[in-house]
Amino acid sequence: MEVIAALLMAALTGIIVIGFVFRAVGLSLVWYDEIASIGLCWLTYYGSALAALRGAHIGFPGIVNAFPPSLRVASTVVAEIIVLVFFVILTVTGLEVLDILQGSTLVSLPNVSLVVTQSVIPITAVLFIIAELMRFPEVLAAARGAGFEDHELKEALDTVQETPASGGTPR
Repeated sequence: MEVIAALLMAALTGIIVIGFVFRAVGLSLVWYDEIASIGLCWLTYYGSALAALRGAHIGFPGIVNAFPPSLRVASTVVAEIIVLVFFVILTVTGLEVLDILQGSTLVSLPNVSLVVTQSVIPITAVLFIIAELMRFPEVLAAARGAGFEDHELKEALDTVQETPASGGTPR
């Protein structure tokens, strides 16, 4: 997932630089805007799947940690089920969209099928499902144990502790 996200980032950067250079010399590329938009969508979807694999999506660990362990486990299981159902629906809907788009092509590059460009939706939805299932034992263990670590709070506290006080010494 990291390699895919890095390759998409590099490709998108290259496309943007090429588009900028060509526009600067007065030779705008017909396909630039459409391909850059699609590249950004792909980067967003694959980057989100990578974030899901790392457990880096928005959550509310402080609220969930305030629950007693039994309620924490139940709410975690319900939340995971809701996420999985959503991504199953997204996968099915994405496949239906691909079926509808059969025969359609990009405006600027008529040789490129919209099925290829929109395949990112069901593919990454399946990757999300896989990521959630892979992380579920870890998430369940955290819910059963001491609770979830608030990564943002931990990072903020680490930053505060590393910042020198007015006297020049760390706190």
